[in-house]
Amino acid sequence: MVKKTDDLLFEIIELIFTAGISKIEEKQYYIEKSLAKLDILKLFLRILWETKAIDNKKYMNISKPLNEIGKMLGSWNKNLLK
Repeated sequence: MVKKTDDLLFEIIELIFTAGISKIEEKQYYIEKSLAKLDILKLFLRILWETKAIDNKKYMNISKPLNEIGKMLGSWNKNLLK
């Protein structure tokens, strides 16, 4: 079953919040799960762009913040692995 993109976005927000309030040994699970859902969301966005369902400007306006979130989550995950 394919989820709606807004459902994915809310799940990502919930996972990030949960990671923030979780015990240190649980944080990585939630961060990795949010990274996976973020990748799915970015895939859906790319499909919309490639099928011309959204134009270049909208694609850039949405993908830029998603990429920044991915970088932040990746750094957080990397720090937890140390």
